[in-house]
Amino acid sequence: MNSVEIYRQSTRHFLQPIVPLLDDPAVSEVLVNGPNQIFFEKSGRLHLSEIKFPSEGSLLAAARNIAEYVNRITDVDHHSMDGRLPDGSRVHIIIPPSSRQGVCLSIRKFQKSFFNMQRLVDNGSMSAEAAEFLEIIVVLHKNMVIAGGTGTGKTSVLNALSTLIPTHERIVVIEDSSELQLGQPHTLYLEAQPPRSGGKGAVSIRDLFVDSLRMRPDRIIVGEVRRGEALDLIQSMLSGHSGSMATVHASTPRDAAVRLETLCLMSDVGLPAHVARMQVASALQFVVQLSRFADGTRRVQRIAEMLGLDEKGLYETRDIYMFQATGTTPGGKVQGTLIWTRIKPSFPHEPYAMGLGDKVKLTQALFSPPTKS
Repeated sequence: MNSVEIYRQSTRHFLQPIVPLLDDPAVSEVLVNGPNQIFFEKSGRLHLSEIKFPSEGSLLAAARNIAEYVNRITDVDHHSMDGRLPDGSRVHIIIPPSSRQGVCLSIRKFQKSFFNMQRLVDNGSMSAEAAEFLEIIVVLHKNMVIAGGTGTGKTSVLNALSTLIPTHERIVVIEDSSELQLGQPHTLYLEAQPPRSGGKGAVSIRDLFVDSLRMRPDRIIVGEVRRGEALDLIQSMLSGHSGSMATVHASTPRDAAVRLETLCLMSDVGLPAHVARMQVASALQFVVQLSRFADGTRRVQRIAEMLGLDEKGLYETRDIYMFQATGTTPGGKVQGTLIWTRIKPSFPHEPYAMGLGDKVKLTQALFSPPTKS
């Protein structure tokens, strides 16, 4: 029996009260707010469960078992941690006294079914035409971020977009806690590490960026940009590693650019604000904006091209696709689709110039061969 199987069994033992929720394929998240209050998400809605843990001690034991599995620490000097369960589910833990109601576990369940673009089209997250447009800009190595709030499906969409990357490319994935699952054969996964008990041995996402640039990547994918590593991402985009992808918390494409700019300023480089803004404006080419709708569904709300800075020094965006609602069903489900705004991207001839004309089918109105002189 290997160590992963040992921890799989021990984790299920410590988490026994919520195992039925973890085993339910319709449940996407389990939120433990202390031993006596457990919520779960199903079909985009939160529900209060009647399940409880026997005691605060049993819940704390479960938290420490999870921490041990991912070689992390939860104690008075380490009030929280990000990790994962042996099945790949993402976990955030925060313990008292920082959490007043007791140990809190936030578990984002690992989706065993593989996400691809066709599945996003089939479940109504985007239109087939928009999916073709995204395929073209991915193959053209346009830099993009997937933006949205918590629980909008950023990781799922990033996984789906990654399936569009040609299989001959070398991809380096950098994450705080490993969650992405790419299907390409030449993919390397790098995971940040917390400091050991003596305070040494920490490996940050910024450290991994330095490593990745020496590993001859064709693409660099970052699971989520949260801190000063945004500057490394932006500079890698500008230094020849085009086609990079990342996720970021933001509610609009312009906010996504502002968020990246702010995170760049959190680095220890001491970059002037106007320089950070110019670099983000030069590097970022597309934002795929996600939203959670009133019926609990997660969809692509817009696909926006970033056009640098306007004359006032503000980020300029151009929506290429936007979601248009057409009504609701009697059950309250929002109906609608992602439609073209009738605005062409700034590179209408590039797919043909790069030999990708065979991919232009549903998007012929957006792209056209260069005219012969």
